[in-house]
Amino acid sequence: MIERLTASVLAAVPHGFLGRRGGVSTGLYAGLNVGLGSDDDPDAVRRNRDLARDAVLPGATLVTVRQVHSPDVMRVTGPVGDDDRPEADALVTDRPGLLLGILTADCVPVLFADVQAAVVGAAHAGWKGVLHGVTDRTLEAMEALGADRARIACAVGPCIARHSYEVGEDFAARFETADPHNERFFSMGRPGHRLFDIEAYVVARLAAAGVRHIEALGEDTCSQPDRFFSYRRSCLKGEAGYGRQISLIGLATG
Repeated sequence: MIERLTASVLAAVPHGFLGRRGGVSTGLYAGLNVGLGSDDDPDAVRRNRDLARDAVLPGATLVTVRQVHSPDVMRVTGPVGDDDRPEADALVTDRPGLLLGILTADCVPVLFADVQAAVVGAAHAGWKGVLHGVTDRTLEAMEALGADRARIACAVGPCIARHSYEVGEDFAARFETADPHNERFFSMGRPGHRLFDIEAYVVARLAAAGVRHIEALGEDTCSQPDRFFSYRRSCLKGEAGYGRQISLIGLATG
């Protein structure tokens, strides 16, 4: 059975953070792998994407992008074919019947909604994208559609947790150079290494941008192999590939 995690701040809109449970993929990708770029059976991936859509907003049109760790946002006005996906890392829409999807495997999925304006968004916040403003640009794109960031609610889904996310000193220096206060998101690890709390960093970026309603689920993708796909875990185990899970939000028709 598909596991669908939801956030109370988004209770008024169809949404869900889906993990790996359920689905038809087998072997290394066992479960609900939705990654078109993985080496999984393409037919299984397409079936999983249909199952994911129907778990959140049956009958909707699923729209995803080619994620490239950028701050770029796509405004969605209609269906987008899988082979026509533009490069971007966030999507926004005010059109009912469209379901926005973001794929992750440790990076941070963020779902956005202004219920009053009927505008929703989804962002893939990897470290590079969020450092360069993908969440800020998503808020701006929603405002261009009539949203008000004082009303926008944001949910931060399953991602790699601090205790699982070991990085080098040079990595931490990037964030501390951008803002010395970012030091608080890093703790000491092994000699020459730090532990990065990317979830807390994303929450802080949203709050600094003026978002007043934020909910973080606090689920670690790396340490729960039965529930989530994880790029970091796959690398540590020397596996040949890894699956991707999907986070979804949309506006119901009618």
